[in-house]
Amino acid sequence: MSEYSSSITSKYKPKRLAIKLNAKGEQFVNQGHPWVFSDNITKINDAAKSGDLAIIFGKNKNKVIGLGLYDANSPIRIKMLHNGNTAATINTAFFNSKIESAFAKRENLLKTNTNSYRLLFGENDGFPGLIADVYANVLVVKIYSEIWIPYLDTILKSLQATSNAKTIVIRLSRSLEQSKLHNLENGAVVYGVLEDEVVNFVEHNVHFSANVIKGHKTGYFLDHRANRKQVGEWSKGKTVLDVFSYAGGFSVHALANGAKEVTSLDISKQALEIALLNGKLNAYSGTHKTIADDAFVAMKAMIKNKRTFDVVVIDPPSFAKQQSEIELAKKKYAQLAQLGAKLTAKKGLLVLASCSSRVLSETFFDINAKVLNEVSRGLDYILKTQHDSDHPIGFPEGAYLKCGYYRFED
Repeated sequence: MSEYSSSITSKYKPKRLAIKLNAKGEQFVNQGHPWVFSDNITKINDAAKSGDLAIIFGKNKNKVIGLGLYDANSPIRIKMLHNGNTAATINTAFFNSKIESAFAKRENLLKTNTNSYRLLFGENDGFPGLIADVYANVLVVKIYSEIWIPYLDTILKSLQATSNAKTIVIRLSRSLEQSKLHNLENGAVVYGVLEDEVVNFVEHNVHFSANVIKGHKTGYFLDHRANRKQVGEWSKGKTVLDVFSYAGGFSVHALANGAKEVTSLDISKQALEIALLNGKLNAYSGTHKTIADDAFVAMKAMIKNKRTFDVVVIDPPSFAKQQSEIELAKKKYAQLAQLGAKLTAKKGLLVLASCSSRVLSETFFDINAKVLNEVSRGLDYILKTQHDSDHPIGFPEGAYLKCGYYRFED
């Protein structure tokens, strides 16, 4: 049996912190929100360190209203593990139960021909600042906060037992790479053997690969899986444009489902090379073209040349990573809807997506509706979707992905 790396064992033994909040903070905890900000804390033990267990007392009769982990380096000072006044003990059994509960939510997905899934979706599964993705038999755990270091040994063993992974890879956020509270390295294999950093996997019968050491996040974006499947099913015999294609998720599903011609557009030549390789993992008879360019520039050039496609998918990266970028993001979404409409052929399908959590779903769909209604073509609003089932939403800020399908009548 494989041995776990000694680097996952923390020397720090977490303390118990008694904490009191102001009225606003207490309200958030009572509502089940997973975050407590530093300015909501009115009383706390001295010398609190990341990973310490925060025991939150309510104002009334000193009752415990929640348990969380203290984060010394974040304005979100306490990441909640348990809300409410029911008893809970933060131990191995507690984490095992949460992981088993999360896995149960994914079981229907795994009954399809799919062996890649998100096992833990951070706060939404009760593990704030922790992501666990499975690619075939490789488990990739991405850690965003020091709070998990003292508990990592226990959690990884539970994740491995639940997922039956043969290999575990650790990925660290940039801030965590600088931390001195651990001996972990980004990309470290802490359990089993990784024969190749590029891992092949399947989603709904379509074959892909993820670089679990160097790829974005944990190596791939799993949240759009259901949308990729849907686009693929509607692409048979069609010409398809996949804008911001990255590793070709939508492109490859379209090719595997019999698309006549697919064009993947991305600014990264490296991403497009991966998209081509992912395509070749599948049998297809269509043509796969790539364009390495700024999406806005390339789309305007195609419009100038009177190019149109039966299916146009526009799935940009987040345009609003901070509050100050929201208005600019909304303008960019409007511009993409305008460009997409001009590139969509008669009776064609336009798919518009957003992963900006700060741009609310209602706002995004309103922008699309306003722009597309101004286009002098008949339009059917076919479908609005969110994350796939392995990305359950546990609190308002956890909902970031939205996708709209629009069919032009002429």
